Amino acid sequence: MIRFLQKENRLTKALFVVIIAAASVSMVVYLIPGLTGQSASGADTYAVVYPHWYSHFLSAGEVISQQKVSLMAERRVRQQYPQYAGNPMVMSMIEPQVGQQLVQQQILLDEAHRLGINATDADVKAYLQTGAPGQVLFPNGKFIGQDQYAALIQSRFEISVAEFEDSVKQDIAVRRLQSLVTAGVTVSDKDVREAYRRANIKIKFDYAVISSDDLSKQINPSDADLEGFFKKNAVRYATAVPEQRTISYFAFTPDQVPGGVPQVSQQELQQYYNAHQSEYSVPEQAKARHILIKVAAGADAKTDAAAKAKAEGLLKQIQGGANFADLAKKNSDDPGSKDSGGELGFAQRGRMVPEFDKAIFSQKIGDTQIVKTQFGYHLVQVEERQTAHTQALNEVLPTIQATLIRQKSAAAQQSFAQALTTDAAKNGLEKTAAAHHLQVVTTPSVNAEGVIAGLPDSSSLLAKAFQSKQADPPQSATTGEGYAIFHVTGIVPAHAPSFADWKSHVLDDYRAEQLPVLLRQKTTDLANQARATNDLNKAAKAVGATVKTSDLVGMSGQVPEMGAVGQIAPQLFGMLPGNISGPIAAGRTGVVAKILMKTEPSPDEITKNLDQTREQILDAKRNEAFEVFASNIINDYKKHNRVLFNAKATKSPLSGDTGE
Repeated sequence: MIRFLQKENRLTKALFVVIIAAASVSMVVYLIPGLTGQSASGADTYAVVYPHWYSHFLSAGEVISQQKVSLMAERRVRQQYPQYAGNPMVMSMIEPQVGQQLVQQQILLDEAHRLGINATDADVKAYLQTGAPGQVLFPNGKFIGQDQYAALIQSRFEISVAEFEDSVKQDIAVRRLQSLVTAGVTVSDKDVREAYRRANIKIKFDYAVISSDDLSKQINPSDADLEGFFKKNAVRYATAVPEQRTISYFAFTPDQVPGGVPQVSQQELQQYYNAHQSEYSVPEQAKARHILIKVAAGADAKTDAAAKAKAEGLLKQIQGGANFADLAKKNSDDPGSKDSGGELGFAQRGRMVPEFDKAIFSQKIGDTQIVKTQFGYHLVQVEERQTAHTQALNEVLPTIQATLIRQKSAAAQQSFAQALTTDAAKNGLEKTAAAHHLQVVTTPSVNAEGVIAGLPDSSSLLAKAFQSKQADPPQSATTGEGYAIFHVTGIVPAHAPSFADWKSHVLDDYRAEQLPVLLRQKTTDLANQARATNDLNKAAKAVGATVKTSDLVGMSGQVPEMGAVGQIAPQLFGMLPGNISGPIAAGRTGVVAKILMKTEPSPDEITKNLDQTREQILDAKRNEAFEVFASNIINDYKKHNRVLFNAKATKSPLSGDTGE
């Protein structure tokens, strides 16, 4: 679907801001050292927050359950890192983050309530209607309906409307607290002007580059040096050669499963179709093509009129018999469809912007009309429409048949593998393989990250093999083309290599250790020589460095072999033309720069951007002030034992933090 015609998915953007807003506020104090204090008990208790000094004695604390922490962590992983959903290692990293954010959020809420700062249901309703989510939940001022609202919240965030609105209420209260705390933050005009000036300085410079890759080749230690390094780092190399195993296995492919290719009956096809009819429903949709004459937002009347006139001229040509596709290729401003003659394909109702959507579902098929949208003028031609319907069985028969054959084949392979595994455990690999005309193969020693040459995909087999003991009975594993039945026949533990076998690795390690020192020394020598002679090119030639010239760049500008100038070498923006820098460490390169040109924003430009810059600085200062406030509050809670953690619930296997 053409991207600029589709409705922007603002729901996720707008509502996601809300659902994590309170956590975002608390992120300013995320993982403050020493937050965890004494231990709280309770099987499902992650932590308890006591809103008042006396609450502890009354056992009247706010309980944050382990279940809530785990559920929110799972949702975050599914929404932000779907590729790691269900990964216990990722969960072990995310859960402590979520837990601490919930605790910090509760502390800030308690402080807001103590100061009489609250939020009501009316506040929530007003925000959802007039705030960021309003354009999605109340398009054109009309509510989308409770059912659709609930469905959207559930599908996007996997929570109920009540949970969502409670999050909004908490966020409003915490943000009101933040506004109260930071109300006195100010910044002078002088500071704003200076900040804008510094941020918008641009420079152009020559820079000499010393490459680590080139420098590494100059580090050529003797064998004695390398052997000494190897002995000195004996602990480092103690397990350098990873554990290896030999594995005996026999494998089969789908065509070797008894019974051949599974057959599918008409009854099975009908049953599958009946059970999955919803998958074969085709919504109402229309196929169209268009030519866009783009009009930028805020364009004046003259520009708009010119675009409209061009569209009308093209319409006359089409009505006179001109080829629509040829005109689209020559005139359309839509880069996504012009090369295909304006073709957009099928679109469901409601997927395009309103004016375009109305046109493709109301125009007479074959007619061309001009439609005005926020993007400009479109010549829209409807080519075909389909009413909502369910595909008949005969339309989807090949797909269902292939699915059922695939399912039956997989089940047959798995069943055959289980039978062979049981047989091998009883009679041994050799007899079982021979009985089924299969051949046993014994691998050479292989490590966990290796491959078994005779299998299309040996990852599953190796993963199981390295979790097994040598005496374990045979197991089965998928191979990408069937199954393998295997057992471990030998284990070589991880061990230190001999120097002779590991010499090339030792050389790499030696160079890696020496390189940063040599790079720093060479870059310093280059800077000193360039400054002494005021000639960067001559100094670079003497040390074998390459001289390049940057574009005119600002703080955020990127320079090849150097990176982001404002991060790597912000000092360059304070230098004058002709100045030569000191040594600059740029990761894998060492750099020395000579300023060629420097531009600064004019007083008029600074004045023009004064208000915007002021807000940016104020936002940063407010966040900083609130961070200090929140840190002090949290430390006070900790000092007075008003936040207690369950030591078992908060234990992180990665950090070793027991929460005690």
